[in-house]
Amino acid sequence: MVQTVEQDEVSAVLPELQRLRDSIDNIDAALVHMLAERFKCTQAVGALKARHKLPPADPAREAEQIRRLRGLAESAKLDPEFAEKFLNFIIGEVIRHHRAIAAR
Repeated sequence: MVQTVEQDEVSAVLPELQRLRDSIDNIDAALVHMLAERFKCTQAVGALKARHKLPPADPAREAEQIRRLRGLAESAKLDPEFAEKFLNFIIGEVIRHHRAIAAR
């Protein structure tokens, strides 16, 4: 059976597609490990805050981190709005963890 031109084109693209997907998978794995390390640090921060009766949230620090991350995103040619949303999600999780630690 003779392949059509479309099938030939798809076959030619598959190795490059797989190479790119493998890179994405590696980056995703690195992100998960980096987030795990980050949360280990923020758990320690939460414990320290709880011991010293400090509030779980630090709005001034959070605002500074968002400003800093937006600048990094712009430098990296990443959408700063996306970077801010991502950091806000992480900050929300950190505060939730800090509240849980303080409640224990």
